[in-house]
Amino acid sequence: MTLLTVESLSKTYGSGETAVQALKNVSFSVPKGEFVAIVGESGSGKSTLLNMLGALDTPTSGKVFIDGNDTFAMKERALTIFRRRNIGFIFQAFNLIPELTVEQNIIFPVLLDYQRPSKKYLEELLWVLGLEERRSHLPSQLSGGQQQRVAIGRALMTHPSLILADEPTGNLDSQNSREVIALLKETSQKYEQTIVMITHNNSIAQTADRILQVSDGELRDFGRYAG
Repeated sequence: MTLLTVESLSKTYGSGETAVQALKNVSFSVPKGEFVAIVGESGSGKSTLLNMLGALDTPTSGKVFIDGNDTFAMKERALTIFRRRNIGFIFQAFNLIPELTVEQNIIFPVLLDYQRPSKKYLEELLWVLGLEERRSHLPSQLSGGQQQRVAIGRALMTHPSLILADEPTGNLDSQNSREVIALLKETSQKYEQTIVMITHNNSIAQTADRILQVSDGELRDFGRYAG
């Protein structure tokens, strides 16, 4: 079953002689539960692509379907609600709220949606993420690896079908990077979630099920990683 479909996606910034084509007619699909890595040089268009997948930016042309829903055909309010409930974001800079505890940061997206968090699911996530003993700590009291685990928990808390990770190991040392990637793979399998991750690290990319490369706005699919 296909979870994500991208059709002829293009993005141009500016116009005339100063126009920059960040994406050029990009098309691909991702089945449910697959872990995809997107690699590319700085300025290649990979971050632009991720922003389009998460409906954080609008394309010049083309479509993105998530679980059959045409995201850019939605009105703004409907898109905001859909994004909040169906897409989990993990950022390089963690983006935790400094005044909130680990537990409060994790449940924040659910509260933002005016829903009641599942205590059972929260406890399960804290256990899976190894944060049970840190639940009352503030982000400033955590290591970088622990902060990224909180960010993963926050992304998982709404049971999203798609997780978009933007350089999730960029601020971590090699040991924490390996642990975070292993955790992402474990949780994606456990909760049957699809992950699309941007990374500049080839060894990290090779842990994914499939590698896509963006170069000068164009996409190349290397297929499933065999080694």
